[in-house]
Amino acid sequence: MSNLRSLIFALCLSIGTCLSLAAADDMPANAEPLSLARAIELALAKNFSIQVEGYDAAIASARVTESLGKFDPVLSGAYTTSGNRNPLLTFDPTSGDRNTTYDTADSYDVGVSGLLPWGLTYRLGASTTNARGTFNGYADNYDSFAGFSGTQPLLRDFGFGPTLASIRIARTNRAISEWQYRQTVIDVITGVTYAYHDLNFAYAALRTATRSRDLAAGLLDENEKRFKVGSMSEYDVTAARSRVAGREEDLLSAERQVRNAENFLKQLISDDRTPALLGRRLALEPPAPAPIVVVDAAADFRVALEKRPDYQQAKLSLRRSDLNSRLQRNQLLPRVDLVGSYGYNGLDADRSASRRQVEDKDYRSYSWGVVVSVPLTFTTERGRYRAAKLQQRQAATSLEQVEQAIVVSVGNAAGQIETAQKRISANREARELAQATLDAEVKRLRVGQSSTFFVAQQQELLSIAEVREAAAMSDYHKALAEYDRQLGLTLEKLNVTLDTPK
Repeated sequence: MSNLRSLIFALCLSIGTCLSLAAADDMPANAEPLSLARAIELALAKNFSIQVEGYDAAIASARVTESLGKFDPVLSGAYTTSGNRNPLLTFDPTSGDRNTTYDTADSYDVGVSGLLPWGLTYRLGASTTNARGTFNGYADNYDSFAGFSGTQPLLRDFGFGPTLASIRIARTNRAISEWQYRQTVIDVITGVTYAYHDLNFAYAALRTATRSRDLAAGLLDENEKRFKVGSMSEYDVTAARSRVAGREEDLLSAERQVRNAENFLKQLISDDRTPALLGRRLALEPPAPAPIVVVDAAADFRVALEKRPDYQQAKLSLRRSDLNSRLQRNQLLPRVDLVGSYGYNGLDADRSASRRQVEDKDYRSYSWGVVVSVPLTFTTERGRYRAAKLQQRQAATSLEQVEQAIVVSVGNAAGQIETAQKRISANREARELAQATLDAEVKRLRVGQSSTFFVAQQQELLSIAEVREAAAMSDYHKALAEYDRQLGLTLEKLNVTLDTPK
């Protein structure tokens, strides 16, 4: 009878184990199959963080176009009319009223103006003014001019540097935004990798919790049967029932962790904004075994300096500060401008004749000169230059700070890989030993040398060992993804090509 009871107990344990493993492998009926590669593909297409950062990069590109517009020629035209009534010092001898004069004028003007890269502002245009009044018996008097005028700075705002500074800064900002966009994509892909393996671990923990609950239930069933035949005390039955209740709570918690991990992953890979998102279930494809890699943080440090977006952004920020510093230094100079004009005049009672004189270039007109403007204190300019120099030093210090942070983060990421590898080995051995111990304890129970308490205790230790091994495997996958992120190699490893946002 004792051997029969032992056989029944062993069958219950084995059947419970098989059922739990089979149930654990079954995904929800409405689950959506998902591989890590597919999850990353969905994130690249639908993740909101990537989309938002893409707008910033596109806006920075539009700012470059805006800055180039400073060199666009401007076509302008104007028509004005004016009239004046002016008093004279003489009086009408008949009425005694003060004599007055009248004059009117109609002006037409058209021209093209703009800025050239070395700082010259120019205007090419033509104008005609018809002035008439009492001074000429109200006869038409068309005064025409066509020619060129310009102002060339000689000190402040002279040359390509000050004129092109805003464009160069805008292009630097665009490059910074493109690197930031790249950083966001890397972060999202790494986050998806983390979330995928976290969900995979949550499923593993659920399987373990289910198996642990089923083992405890099998033990309770066997204890109840043995209690009925008088071969076990009521205490053992109560203890087994308490274990089942505790494992049931663990199972509910594991199920909640699966749903939470699912929702987090779905948030990264979907643009669904309806409650239907919460109802979707994911069936993960088993991740491929992670390769055993040997990393060298010291050797990979140079790779990180070349590939990491945050370091490239810091270098570009330093360049931007340098451009601004040079611009503000130029603004400390006094303004000395060379001004001049050259063209041709026409004057006739007939408008067409006046314009023909301009076309025939019979009456030349020119002027040139120098305009000097010197602030007495340069207070504003000195303040701006000092602030620009401080910003330049700040950017240089920030670059050094980022470089130091890269040293630490790459070293830490390498350490995580090494630790995770050791944890996998240690937890695998611990799980195998826990399984062997449980098997031995079950054998002792069969021959009456153990108790329900010790079997349940070994079941719990086995569950803990299984969860730890699954956690170590998940952490190792995440450590590899983190190391690629710290080196800036995530996109290259996955063969992801980014298009510049438009």
